[in-house]
Amino acid sequence: MQCIEDLCNSKAEEFRYYGYENVTGEQVWACVSENYRRGWPRLNRLVNDILSLKATRFMNWLMVSVYKTPGER
Repeated sequence: MQCIEDLCNSKAEEFRYYGYENVTGEQVWACVSENYRRGWPRLNRLVNDILSLKATRFMNWLMVSVYKTPGER
């Protein structure tokens, strides 16, 4: 969905504003969607999860993903 992609790009832009220079919308989506392994939530929860994503949670996710082997992603 284009609106979800726009939200992720907006959140990435917000993080870049705070000094996290190389954040992309794709990374934001990967972080948020990791919680949906059992199925997709309703749209309102999905939007809330993107907009309420904190930089600390995102950076923790990013650090863990860096150390995972390619087969675990």
